[in-house]
Amino acid sequence: MTEEDYISLHISPEPALLRKVFRETHLYRLYPRMCTDHVQGRLLVMLTRMISPARILELGTFTGYSTLCFAEGMPEGAHIDTVEVDAEYADDLRDLFEESGRDITLHIGDAEEIVPKLLAEGTYDLVFIDANKRRYPQYWAMLADALPSGAYIMADNTLWTDKVLDPTAKDAQTEGIRQFNDLVARDPRFEKAIIPVRDGLTLIRKI
Repeated sequence: MTEEDYISLHISPEPALLRKVFRETHLYRLYPRMCTDHVQGRLLVMLTRMISPARILELGTFTGYSTLCFAEGMPEGAHIDTVEVDAEYADDLRDLFEESGRDITLHIGDAEEIVPKLLAEGTYDLVFIDANKRRYPQYWAMLADALPSGAYIMADNTLWTDKVLDPTAKDAQTEGIRQFNDLVARDPRFEKAIIPVRDGLTLIRKI
């Protein structure tokens, strides 16, 4: 039994709809490891309940697992805007979100074009960054000034299978995450902590 197996047996169970999403992701989609899993998903639900956000923004929908976790944890009346660059599975995602019964709006396109328009309509209490790793510094530039005091950012994959520790790793994705981590660490307007779950989850709160 692995550590993750043990944890899975001692945390809240995975809801049936999420089990279905996880299974179908691994059966039918490329790069299924990108999908949030049971362990990280229960953490996202718990953190969302603690924050109790009215508006959530997600960058990188993929197959909708993390979106449903935020939806599960958010209070009644809350809303999620989730942004996905790949249009191929947009209809499937909309059907999934309708099945969930929660208030979720899917936006298809480049986050750097869509997010400024969304921010112009109102701010967010919680943002989840899990999109193009090369563009993490640009996402930070979009969000850091725009979010209000007390807002939270969760950034996924910030350890990047420990490639951020490897000085020989110079690929664009690793460099993007390194730059993001450095920007966050140096910004005195934010409290920050890194949880070493899966690929690393950074929790950031604007002071």
